[in-house]
Amino acid sequence: MSAGIRLAPGAARVVEEAARPGWQARLALGFERRGERTLLARCEHLGPLRVQKALYPEGPAVCQAIILHPPGGIAGGDGLDISLVAGPGAHAQLTTPGAGKWYRSGGRRASQSVHLRVDAQAIVEWLPQETIVFDGAEAAMQTRIELAAGALYCGWEILCLGRTASGERFAHGRLDLSTRIEQGGRPLWVERGGLRGGSPWLDAAAGLGGLPVSATLLLAGRTVEPEWLAACRAVPLAAGLRAGVTALPGVLVARCLAPASEPAKEWLLGVWQRLRPLALLRAAVPPRIWST
Repeated sequence: MSAGIRLAPGAARVVEEAARPGWQARLALGFERRGERTLLARCEHLGPLRVQKALYPEGPAVCQAIILHPPGGIAGGDGLDISLVAGPGAHAQLTTPGAGKWYRSGGRRASQSVHLRVDAQAIVEWLPQETIVFDGAEAAMQTRIELAAGALYCGWEILCLGRTASGERFAHGRLDLSTRIEQGGRPLWVERGGLRGGSPWLDAAAGLGGLPVSATLLLAGRTVEPEWLAACRAVPLAAGLRAGVTALPGVLVARCLAPASEPAKEWLLGVWQRLRPLALLRAAVPPRIWST
């Protein structure tokens, strides 16, 4: 007669997570300009990724799509694939209803791939709400943007390492990041990074300086005008926030480090609100979902 083996609660959770089949989800969107209207002409999905419906809070020229991920977070073994094509002259704006969450993975990798193609004279705004990377997450995020001549991309990413509201730090796990923007096959912006939980680089002055939230806004596809740069640099900084705005050939880069997600979001929103009327020639109307 043999005694049964009992696992400690923490070990039992790891075993349970390792045995869970990961969600594999894909979302393919296509936007077309027809007359004065941008239409969501293609919306195909597999697994738990959806667009509820096309919205027009600014009128017919701008089609807003809210991307839904019903599970509410990404766990070990999950894979999300989002692709979008904006046809000539279309203007698409995409956001999310709430913060994205990358859960502790139990040792398995999770991934998200975003591929955007923006045709001639089209505009795509990629404005998801913040991404919270839990302690112990094993995550990979890849973004690729292909711009035609005259196309414009404006997008941001807000990363929060650990659940700062509960005092959690990113002490274990790994986050790999890759962003590539090209226009006509020519690279405008190529960036790769790997963040290891507990790494001294997270606290180093040359790294994240002990601040758990980092945010980046990129405007790519056109020459950055001096007044764009000046307007963005004039956005006020909250206490404890470090920020900078830079002009590169064909790319404006706005970045900040913050002690929490709220001041980072507030600063990034301020940059977008000043930049949008100048570069996109449209008033900065925040998506209503951000206020719910």
